[in-house]
Amino acid sequence: MGTLWNQAGELLLKILNLFYGLTHSYGLAIILLTILVRVVLHPLNQKQLVSMQKMQKIQPRIKTLQEKFGHDKQKLNEETMKLYKENQVNPAAGCLPLLVQLPILILLFRVLTNFKFGGVSFLGVGLEESVLSTMGKAVGLTGQTPGITALLTGIAANPSGLLKVGMYGPNLILLVSIGFLTWFQQQLSSSNNPQMAFMNWFMPVFLTFICLNLPGGVLLYWGVSSLLSVVQQWRVVKTTEIEMEKKPVLFKNKPTRDGDS
Repeated sequence: MGTLWNQAGELLLKILNLFYGLTHSYGLAIILLTILVRVVLHPLNQKQLVSMQKMQKIQPRIKTLQEKFGHDKQKLNEETMKLYKENQVNPAAGCLPLLVQLPILILLFRVLTNFKFGGVSFLGVGLEESVLSTMGKAVGLTGQTPGITALLTGIAANPSGLLKVGMYGPNLILLVSIGFLTWFQQQLSSSNNPQMAFMNWFMPVFLTFICLNLPGGVLLYWGVSSLLSVVQQWRVVKTTEIEMEKKPVLFKNKPTRDGDS
């Protein structure tokens, strides 16, 4: 298994170097590699997004069935399966594609994290530098990448260093863009769902926090991949809305238990 994992990593490295040979830019090579991976995974992504969106759309109808048949578990299961079949929804379809994609995404993440870009930048983004390291250099911190506490201490000691926006600005802008795209994805996937209100702000903040120490090459991959994900998800949302509008609405009126007047 380890040999197979290493061979897959070497393949991604070869593709990255191939794109670099064509473009003479590691930034463009990362973008092309990201697009290639997204194209390969598109069928799985599409299946996952469509299933998740349909499941979200039929949640009110599932709740209605639970209210009507909650006292009869067998009948509830039968009616729920009918609802799934009517809308061509497979509850497992949202999880299985993700399980297939995850090793590929982890491998790509690992390759870009460990790759030595030779100190080059792309549109000002240091591909080997993180937001923490670039801001640390701006305020005069040297040596290893500072932690958040060390960075805040450095900023307090040398606040004028933050005026050197060119040293850290591009990496920071890319990081903020990733946070915004994550927030936008949450809005698309959980619109009008009060139960997801917490995740709508927590996930962008959490991902932005963990990305503070990631090298710019990984951030570039993450940003491009997130942008492509938003475009694909937006199309799925619109297409699913049109498709679901054509479906009959079961139990439009508030249901009553069998035998109630």
